Amino acid sequence: MDERSAVVTIGGKEYEMLLTTKATKAIAGRYGGLENLGDKLMKSENFERALDEIVWLITLLCNQPILVHNLKHPEDKQDELTADEVELLTSPMELTEYKDAIMEAMYRGTKRNVESEPDSKNAQVG
Repeated sequence: MDERSAVVTIGGKEYEMLLTTKATKAIAGRYGGLENLGDKLMKSENFERALDEIVWLITLLCNQPILVHNLKHPEDKQDELTADEVELLTSPMELTEYKDAIMEAMYRGTKRNVESEPDSKNAQVG
């Protein structure tokens, strides 16, 4: 599993959710940016629309590791997950639980790893 991913189980199968640059561009195109995503999900005009948005996000994020695998291993292509599969293999209650995994994948995908150098020229000597 990639350190930038979160895991969900759909229909008894584990899927990684990964925020890639490609996924970020798709989210930005749909919502205007990652910062607008939470507002859009929370302020959906109706329940059906909210479910559609969550299914779209789950499908997008779960397909990123599959697309990466297919790029790196063209001889061993995996099938992408479809929105129909997500809808058929989950319950509305599970979808609300997946929000945490979506947020975890987003957090891990945007997290910056900052390392300090032991002999930094800016280190204070005391």
